[in-house]
Amino acid sequence: MKASDLWRLAWRGLTRRRVRTLLTALGITVAVASMVIFLSLGEGIRKVFTSELGGIGPDIQVSLTPLSQGMALHPNLPQSTVTQLQALAPELGIETVTPVIMAVRGGLDPTQSVVLYGLPASGGIGAVFPSTALAQGRLLTAADEQTGAAVVGAKAAQNLRLSIGSTLNLNRRASVKVVGVLAPQSGLVDNFIFMPLTPLQRSEGAEDRVSLVAVKLKDPRQARAVATGISDRLNLEAATQSDFLSFIERALRISDAVRFGISLIALIVGGLAVANTVMMGVYERTREFGTLRAIGARPAFVRALVLTESLLLSLVGGVGGVLLGLVGIVVVNLYTQQLAGIDAAALTPRLTLLALGISFLLGLLSGLLPARNASRLSITDALGRV
Repeated sequence: MKASDLWRLAWRGLTRRRVRTLLTALGITVAVASMVIFLSLGEGIRKVFTSELGGIGPDIQVSLTPLSQGMALHPNLPQSTVTQLQALAPELGIETVTPVIMAVRGGLDPTQSVVLYGLPASGGIGAVFPSTALAQGRLLTAADEQTGAAVVGAKAAQNLRLSIGSTLNLNRRASVKVVGVLAPQSGLVDNFIFMPLTPLQRSEGAEDRVSLVAVKLKDPRQARAVATGISDRLNLEAATQSDFLSFIERALRISDAVRFGISLIALIVGGLAVANTVMMGVYERTREFGTLRAIGARPAFVRALVLTESLLLSLVGGVGGVLLGLVGIVVVNLYTQQLAGIDAAALTPRLTLLALGISFLLGLLSGLLPARNASRLSITDALGRV
């Protein structure tokens, strides 16, 4: 018998109880869709960091806090570190040294969360983010270092309803005027509010301290060697862009494992539903299997037929799960685009293959026991079953 005939017989067996088969396939669909949506969040964030961090930001970030403990936001690094790095500039091939202080402002509403990014106004935003472009107003100038001003990313301006001339309150005693709005660029920079270093230090009570020092190199290919030299000589943490991406990748792998573990519960329930449906089909078709055996069908054929039914049911649910998951990903991205200007979820080829592979494995494991029972039926017992 041809393989196509086997699949045709399996399809006929499943469609005899259409409602039961449909409900089981829907269970698999929902389980696979939940896994696809959960894991797509890691894939999407991975793509965001890989595509955007490679073209923005400094070659090296110097701080007191290692990446293993998270991003360095607390201003605990003495500003004198800038002078020390400038002294090493000729030897290490350092082009610019920019002190940075960072602070997060947010509330219960995620759309109200922004990152305040303070840096010397004289050097400008281009010292750290050279690809930024202005949409309205002006950029920071040296005169803003004492009076205070703010240049707002496109998404931050939209979420906080800021425009040229708006007042941005830093705390009860400090505020600055918005003097510029950046053109939409990336999901990261679009949520930044850039300010002169000194006013943000005053508002945070962190005079003469910074969160990190951004280092730009003449030859970015030497970033690893220069970072090692800075760490050894100044006893500080120096992380390259590749270090940061590696840290993000490790964190995402852990979160992927957690999300997959949550999805596994739904997948197990779906697998039990498939096993139940196929087992009931074997029980209801006992006389049919006995007749097949009586006219010469071997136990291996019966076993293959039942396994094929299980695989077919799971693969239909798997394909439906991928399609339903794609719809969920579109909905997630519509929300995250509005929230932060990024696509936080992505359906990648490897995620698609993983979903279909798990569906195949689920069908195989769910059909083993029913197939074994069907192949071991006694011909006389099966034909005598009423």
